[in-house]
Amino acid sequence: QVQLVESGGGLVQAGGSLRLSCAASGGTITNYTMAWFRQAPGKEREFVAAIFRSGTTTFYGDSMKARFTISRDNAKKTLYLQMNSLKPEDTAVYYCAADGRAGIYRSDYDYWGQGTQVTVSG
Repeated sequence: QVQLVESGGGLVQAGGSLRLSCAASGGTITNYTMAWFRQAPGKEREFVAAIFRSGTTTFYGDSMKARFTISRDNAKKTLYLQMNSLKPEDTAVYYCAADGRAGIYRSDYDYWGQGTQVTVSG
């Protein structure tokens, strides 16, 4: 079973950047597609981006593709999300997820981190 721990969230001004990290343990990370989701207050959890096992294939939610970059370092068992040109509407708790399948829905992932808060001030 995989354990996931996110870090790197914080408060940033609009237009700024943040890099989130997700450290994995307890499993073979190369067995899993990994993803980022986010959840704003009062809203459903939203797909942000995912990356296949080898790291060569990525896909993004429509509003994130131009500004966010997902990557992974399998040797370090770490997933990353580089977020640029942040907007107040990006404010949310960001979650790391992993599973053997590849998908864009919350139900596609069995393993989740506890989340890290990102707040973008306007």
